[in-house]
Amino acid sequence: MFITRKHLSRRHVLKGAGATIALPFLDAMVPAASAQAAPALRLGFVYVPHGAVQESWTPEATGRDFGLSPILQPLADFREHMTIVSGLRNKPGESPDPHAIKAGCWLRCVAPEGTSNPDDGISMDQLAARVLGTQTPFPSLEVSTVEGGAGSFSSTIAFKTPTQPLPMEANPRKLYYRLFGQGDTNEERAAIASETDSLLDFVLDDARSLNKQLGAADRVMMGEYLESVRDVELQLQKLGEQDLSHLDIPNAPVGTPGNFPEHLDLMYSLMALAYQADLTRVITFMSDREVSMRTFTHIGISDAFHPLSHHQNDPAKLDRLTQVQAWYMSGFAKFISTLSAMPDGDGSVLDHSLLMYGSGMANSNLHNCDPVPAALLGKANGALAGNLHVAVPEGTPLANLMLSVLHKVGIEAERFGDSNGIIAGV
Repeated sequence: MFITRKHLSRRHVLKGAGATIALPFLDAMVPAASAQAAPALRLGFVYVPHGAVQESWTPEATGRDFGLSPILQPLADFREHMTIVSGLRNKPGESPDPHAIKAGCWLRCVAPEGTSNPDDGISMDQLAARVLGTQTPFPSLEVSTVEGGAGSFSSTIAFKTPTQPLPMEANPRKLYYRLFGQGDTNEERAAIASETDSLLDFVLDDARSLNKQLGAADRVMMGEYLESVRDVELQLQKLGEQDLSHLDIPNAPVGTPGNFPEHLDLMYSLMALAYQADLTRVITFMSDREVSMRTFTHIGISDAFHPLSHHQNDPAKLDRLTQVQAWYMSGFAKFISTLSAMPDGDGSVLDHSLLMYGSGMANSNLHNCDPVPAALLGKANGALAGNLHVAVPEGTPLANLMLSVLHKVGIEAERFGDSNGIIAGV
């Protein structure tokens, strides 16, 4: 509650010299937001490369209360928020190019040459951002873990127009200052960043003043939120303190971890904060890029990802590949857990989100696109029931799921990409 008669705007921010920090949804904002028919709906897409080991991804049973497969096991705590759709075909990704087109077509659902329709080739996140992104500072965010390659099909999954790929930010420090920093130019923002490692330091006076006007529950929520921001700052500060002088890594950007698990975790943390503070309602995230050569020694696997994906049906390689894919899912599950713990109106941020996790490839040994893995997490403001596995008829276009997702977030498009309908039961 708000102690005074004046209520907070949903767009209220903490201000200080050189910084603004957006706030999560507080009880004090309810009167100001009372005209909204429903809580803010968040939409997100997380891409993983090299498809999925089908036997380790697809649940055996359909309907409700299905048994979790090994790759889906990290999501066990979120069964009630989980919808699995199996049997989808990414036909536009069936190309002589074995990898890049798979990713580039994932959210577009048209082949690279496009069609005569001027909207074909716009990725669905950007179509959604035209509606969901009108009330936030950032209509959408495009995030990755891999630097460089802007403009190629392999380096982004977001397309503002059929011919305009959107670059994805892979540096967590740059993303942090983009979200929370202030300044009219890059030079001003860089100067602010060099003066202090904590933007929170700039806004403490405003935070203390606002705290005096908040009720007990709001004070607790704001304290937890600012603590989360501080945790990210501390992680970034530790990165800046690392001595890399003994390594031959020319032009390595400051703020990008050499430790991939830490990098992945940081990007997920920043995405969660962006959702919680309502800085954006649409995010696309490439958790890794096709033809990734990462190794996974932190889970005891020394194989590089791409060569391992060419498993040749070797049981030992398939087992290791399953472990790698389950590890990527565990990072996503941690992100889901974070959103689940964030209060938002009458529920959690997860309750008011629809997040799609998947790949544009099916069997990485064959480089085929049928059936591709697809999981939906969240309740989408009640539009998704969860705890459901839907098996669609063989060859059903992936675009049918994309069209169904658009409908779930209130965008009543008639078609999308190569869709021929929506998916009943989702």
